[in-house]
Amino acid sequence: MSEGQHERVLIVDFGSQVTQLIARRVREDGVYCEVHPFQNVDDAFVTKFRPKAVILSGGPESVTVDDSPRAPQGLFAMGIPVLGICYGEQTLCAQLGGQVLPGHSMADAGQEFGRAEIEIVRESPLLEGLGPVGHREPVWMSHGDVVSAIPPGFEAIAVSDGAPFAAIADEGRRIYGVQFHPEVAHTPRGALILKNFTRRIAGLKGDWTMGRFREEEIARIRAQVGSGKVICGLSGGVDSSVAAVLIHEAIGDQLTCVYVDTGLMRSGESEQVVSLFRGHYNIPLIHVDAGDLFLRELKGVSDPETKRKIIGRLFIEVFDREAAKIDGAEFLAQGTLYPDVIESVSVRGGPSHVIKSHHNVGGLPDFMKLKLVEPLRELFKDEVRALGRELGLPAAFVGRHPFPGPGLGIRIPGEVTAEKVAVLQKCDAIWLDEIRKAGLYDTIWQAFAVLLPVKTVGVMGDARTYEEVCALRAVTSTDGMTADFFEFPWDVLGRAATRIVNEVKGVNRVVYDVTSKPPGTIEWE
Repeated sequence: MSEGQHERVLIVDFGSQVTQLIARRVREDGVYCEVHPFQNVDDAFVTKFRPKAVILSGGPESVTVDDSPRAPQGLFAMGIPVLGICYGEQTLCAQLGGQVLPGHSMADAGQEFGRAEIEIVRESPLLEGLGPVGHREPVWMSHGDVVSAIPPGFEAIAVSDGAPFAAIADEGRRIYGVQFHPEVAHTPRGALILKNFTRRIAGLKGDWTMGRFREEEIARIRAQVGSGKVICGLSGGVDSSVAAVLIHEAIGDQLTCVYVDTGLMRSGESEQVVSLFRGHYNIPLIHVDAGDLFLRELKGVSDPETKRKIIGRLFIEVFDREAAKIDGAEFLAQGTLYPDVIESVSVRGGPSHVIKSHHNVGGLPDFMKLKLVEPLRELFKDEVRALGRELGLPAAFVGRHPFPGPGLGIRIPGEVTAEKVAVLQKCDAIWLDEIRKAGLYDTIWQAFAVLLPVKTVGVMGDARTYEEVCALRAVTSTDGMTADFFEFPWDVLGRAATRIVNEVKGVNRVVYDVTSKPPGTIEWE
């Protein structure tokens, strides 16, 4: 985001796994913000960034340990509103003259994890709208240390059973701290607290909309690309689709899309992609049917990581071969999103523990001499969907569930064969069809079928069968970082199972996965 274009909030990341949620909550209210790891944030950075407010995130460290992370000391003298969350509150207390102790050292207070209640003990604009003094509000706690003394000028505005300073305020300097996490869904009115901070305390108007982003990004794309040609790899997913339509709106036929059909796509997906982009949008599109190549290379391979690497390598090789045929191509468009950028920063030394790497962050293979165009790298997934609607993409496309880059290859544990792919495509199509018929598709984050490397005995038509097992998976989530299984009405599960065993030859048993994330992951591989 170019400087001065929007009112901005700076989020200093101390390594919390839910720092992204702070940014999402702030942006949902129309306020632009950016996440930067604490190692990169000093007084000079803050001065150059020119934030209207600063939020200090939670984190896994303890301020009681030497060399634990700190905010830039000069930040607190800049006159900028500051909100510290969990570790953020603890470090601002430690830096401004308060005291933080390990929770186990406190006789009457200490660590808190999970659901809790705070009691409002003093009126404050930060807690405006929650209730009067004495009101008890449900929140989500996750702290092992406890603030035992607050700095001069601060007052407690809320307490909890385990935290005598669950929320604190220096109203004169507009510096605040909360020991709980307002960004998570388990703090039901956390979004209101964050809005109080950005709008009521910092006075931000909220000028971040997808309409304005569309106009600004089109201008940026035109300035970057000029008269050059751009290649965009279409996957059939929301991100690459929105990126392609946005870039096409900016530069027209200077864009060529390449759709590599790996043979591991959902049923009918290739036809839908070609029809939408070549037919409806009239975007130049190269459709490469490489299914036989991918399946040949995957023959005999069962290890999930090996499968991922093979699929990723082949995709790049096929894409590069087709891109080389486009005379004068200088740029490659990617659907990189802001969470990918944030997580890749931790890969390069940031504070958070890395859950996974991202194939589309961090540059291109050396042999691909193209410059990157990443029009979505400032957006979260929900913002990409909003942008897609702004661009007029069909609702069914914009609302599609996430689909993994390796496709069905990681939904077939064990060896991948053409026969297994065909069986899984049919199972998956039936499952999604029943979900849509029940009116539940848009309430589910992701739903799919998995073909297990297990055979079971069955009886069909008075004959014994020994065939495959299909596992059904559906989860609810806000960001994919955590997820819970979707509680289906039994009749929906029953209809899907009945149809699968009757309509898909080779499957005689259906099971439903009721594992949350954590401890499981959303995908099986």
